[in-house]
Amino acid sequence: MTETATEQVKLEKIKKEAPKRDWFLIDAKDKILGRLATRIAIILMGKKKASWQPHLDGGDNLIIINAAKVAVSGRKEEQKEYFRYSGYPGGLKRETLDKLRKRKPEEIIHHAVTGMLPKTRLGRAMVKKLFVYAGSDHPHEAQKPKEVEV
Repeated sequence: MTETATEQVKLEKIKKEAPKRDWFLIDAKDKILGRLATRIAIILMGKKKASWQPHLDGGDNLIIINAAKVAVSGRKEEQKEYFRYSGYPGGLKRETLDKLRKRKPEEIIHHAVTGMLPKTRLGRAMVKKLFVYAGSDHPHEAQKPKEVEV
């Protein structure tokens, strides 16, 4: 077999085999939001793995705890805004970071990570492996997640 044929066989094996997905746990307490989100996105995409390919979802499952205690720098707490649009005239809703933190703290990390993933069905599949919790409790103890320091 030629060298390209060998590479083709390896690629076929990677495509056919289901990727081995590990479970990781990250504590977001006092971590900077942007830096945390980039590390989370890299793990979800599987870019640290030797078998990474841009068209395959080979990333790992990720549990984020203490999302309500994630840190931001500067005056972002009062100035950063999140927008939603209903599609109707006058249907633009805006919310600051501190109000979103009180109402739904998991959404802060979820929104930041989703913006760093591909905007395709592959990206939507990747974000399904992200589990964000406001407090320190989570229902994934049975998966025995490995703690990762970010």
